[in-house]
Amino acid sequence: MSTTLIWLILGACLCLSELFVPTAFVAFMMGISAFIVALLSLALGNLWLQALCWLLLSTTLILLSRKYISPRRRRSKIRDAVLAETITEIPPGKTGRVLYEGNSWQARCDDDNAFIAAYQRVYVVRREGTTLIVMPENILHS
Repeated sequence: MSTTLIWLILGACLCLSELFVPTAFVAFMMGISAFIVALLSLALGNLWLQALCWLLLSTTLILLSRKYISPRRRRSKIRDAVLAETITEIPPGKTGRVLYEGNSWQARCDDDNAFIAAYQRVYVVRREGTTLIVMPENILHS
């Protein structure tokens, strides 16, 4: 069995495996690399050189697919001046809970000296990890 046929079979198996086990295009790119190496194997006789080409091509194609094909993970941005309501009080410099978009979130006041009572409307200023940074509605309207 020639190395060209082995690379073609390997490429087909890797590309087909992407259909059954989604790997975010990793197996597919490795299969495409195997097809390219099958063409190169006609000129490259050394199996170690073919394997090295496959590794380099696979790595390059996977990195390119991450950059151009895969959807970019966007940082979650809170829209400006979005209203929420406190569930618990938020003492100065401490955290409490707010109801934001139907979910309970941990929240902290942007002003470390401000006290926010329970069931008060607040503006969501930004998000830091899983904590919302809020400002009381009455401070912003004063």
